Amino acid sequence: MANPRTGRASRRSGHRPAGVRDSVLGIHIGVTKVFSAVVAADGSILRRSGRFLYPDVGPGNVIRTAVRSARACLVAGEDRPSRVGIAVAGQVDPRTGTVVHAPNLGWRDVPLARRVEEELGLPVSVVNDAHAGALAEWRHGAAVGEKNLFFLTLGTGVGGAAIVDGRLLEGGSHALGEVGHMPIVVGGRRCRCPNWGCFEAYVGGWAIGERAREAVRADPTAGAPLLERAERPDAITAQLVFQAYRSGDPLSGRLVRETERFLADGAVSVVNAFNPSLLILGGWLVPEMPDFLPVVESAVRARCQPPAAGARVVLATLRGDAALVGATLDVRLS
Repeated sequence: MANPRTGRASRRSGHRPAGVRDSVLGIHIGVTKVFSAVVAADGSILRRSGRFLYPDVGPGNVIRTAVRSARACLVAGEDRPSRVGIAVAGQVDPRTGTVVHAPNLGWRDVPLARRVEEELGLPVSVVNDAHAGALAEWRHGAAVGEKNLFFLTLGTGVGGAAIVDGRLLEGGSHALGEVGHMPIVVGGRRCRCPNWGCFEAYVGGWAIGERAREAVRADPTAGAPLLERAERPDAITAQLVFQAYRSGDPLSGRLVRETERFLADGAVSVVNAFNPSLLILGGWLVPEMPDFLPVVESAVRARCQPPAAGARVVLATLRGDAALVGATLDVRLS
């Protein structure tokens, strides 16, 4: 694998840097939405599709939405990308482009690369979105020049990826880094994977919403501010919890404090296990709750083993573009 770049790239969308002759179409398939962008070799975004929501979790609808998103970037008269890179919220076999298991999408053994190749007529590679985010931050973002890092992504689910001694670790089935399914509570909440008590089952966006709905049902009086925002109990989401928390709602404040404690527990385990020099926090939950950074940093300093406690904790600099950019990197797998 090539060494990371030694400087940060320009992030101006729509501007083609001088000397750039090649570009790749990146697609990020999340749990509820799809983004696409044409990305230059230096990691800069040349043009974007915007956000495409999809109606349900069936792979057919999601893939059709991804193709529509991608075609929105294939502008007539513009240079055609040489290939397509897809980052997806699931466990991937990158040799075949198959999504082996995506708990939050409800997918098993979906031949994603083949189906998108048939639609777009370009070669397609597929990578786990946390792996893509780690690579992007390493090459073009917060981790340029680092050799040992862990990228912890906090969104609808919780994922991760480790770069150790300058190499992305993949594991025996290319699924290394699934720390969201590391138990942090013995006999705890049911996760969307086959396990109980997982990190994601407390800190993932879906789990925060689930915990909030349970709290509102248990105490309708305390839950009234949340219910007023959502209009009905099943519409309460993590985003609404954070909004209500910022407005001073006591129940939402309790849920956020609980989430911070679970996040600290999981982050300490990750840092002890992987011993990164740098822990990067990414994913859409982090901008919603910027207090997560000092919570994690404090926990790492106070609770990690001394050799690991010196890890720096930083925010991802590419933010929502990390998985898109990482999907387009040409990673040679052994």
